[in-house]
Amino acid sequence: MKILVVGGGGREHALVWKISQSPRVKKIYAAPGNAGIAQLAECLDIKPTDIKSLLDFALKEKIDLTVVGPEAPLVAGIVDEFQAANLKIFGPRQSAAELEGSKVFSKDLLRKNAIPSATYKTFRDPQSAREYLKKIDPPYVIKADGLASGKGVLICMDNQAGEEAVENLMEKKSFGAAGETIIIEEFLTGEEISILSITDGQTIVVLEPSQDHKRAFDNDQGPNTGGMGAYSPPPFLKPKLMNQIIREILVPTIHAMKRMNRPYRGVLYAGLILTPTGPKVLEFNVRFGDPETQPLMIRLKSDLVPLLLAATEGRLEKSNVKVEWTPQTSVCVVMASGGYPGSYQKGLPIKGLNNANQTKTATVFHAGTALKGSEIITTGGRVLGITALGQDIKQARQHAYELIKKISWDGAFYRNDIGMKALNR
Repeated sequence: MKILVVGGGGREHALVWKISQSPRVKKIYAAPGNAGIAQLAECLDIKPTDIKSLLDFALKEKIDLTVVGPEAPLVAGIVDEFQAANLKIFGPRQSAAELEGSKVFSKDLLRKNAIPSATYKTFRDPQSAREYLKKIDPPYVIKADGLASGKGVLICMDNQAGEEAVENLMEKKSFGAAGETIIIEEFLTGEEISILSITDGQTIVVLEPSQDHKRAFDNDQGPNTGGMGAYSPPPFLKPKLMNQIIREILVPTIHAMKRMNRPYRGVLYAGLILTPTGPKVLEFNVRFGDPETQPLMIRLKSDLVPLLLAATEGRLEKSNVKVEWTPQTSVCVVMASGGYPGSYQKGLPIKGLNNANQTKTATVFHAGTALKGSEIITTGGRVLGITALGQDIKQARQHAYELIKKISWDGAFYRNDIGMKALNR
């Protein structure tokens, strides 16, 4: 098989890394890829949102399966275009991708189908939003309706923060058109977890759970980011609770999409919070999570490709695809550029990668990297995802942080507490 992976981040490196282990795969292309992906696949100078060029390439090279990493091309309709050309592609169609493309659509679906989530109100002009803020007590959460690279969720602990959030999103347009409509919702307390499942619209294969770390700094301080690390599995998520999540959240969501004539195929990523009254949905994503994919792929023992194919072809139930996991724990720690998630310097040479080669216990997944001559340089805010296995969370953390000590560039930083919530339990 020839596989095309769309994207160039840490998630895509982890997917390419896993796909490359499949005996069914002969050649992998990545668009655009990164310096780490280039060691496993042929990288193409095509942006993930350049759907026409991706389609032309896939047709020319007779690609057997395209796997889409980021959300933007899915929301833009890449799956519809590929399917119209009779090409196999893993991911939801444009109408189903609105589950992530619009938080208003997602919240309305949850409320209509009695799927547990925070109470909310939608606003399309800043004055109405400000008037509403005067009537409610903080803390509360303000969200941009559209895509904002995981950074459009603002937790407001006081009214001043709320006023600033409305101004930044709706008037200063800090996330462009994504903030023209906002949601103000109830602040929920509890442990956050990520549940990723693969579905063909009829059958759901739930992957192992993981826990993301969204805030930039230790002890969940600082601004929200795309994710500073993740581990799998969370020890507090017992089988009974997982069954409740499947029964009350995942299955009703897939059924609701089908009833709306928006059948859902691909990855359904449910970002949940375990509240005192039960699990509730914080958000849906329509693709593999980043950085959750990194600790998941390193734990996945079975071949990923047959699972993706079966979902794409609508035959998960009949496929008898086995999904096997190592019982070991995995931890991914993101190394980021100084200033992230705000502005940061690019083009900095990364030192120590030659001393940080993959071992049986740890892997370096590249995110924002590129090759410049003989040097690997930084090109993004999140640069590397150091991902390790261990018999328990303590050992996995130890392996990851040992590897991190070998790598450096000017201004590099990372959280020191990835996985500590599990260890403290």
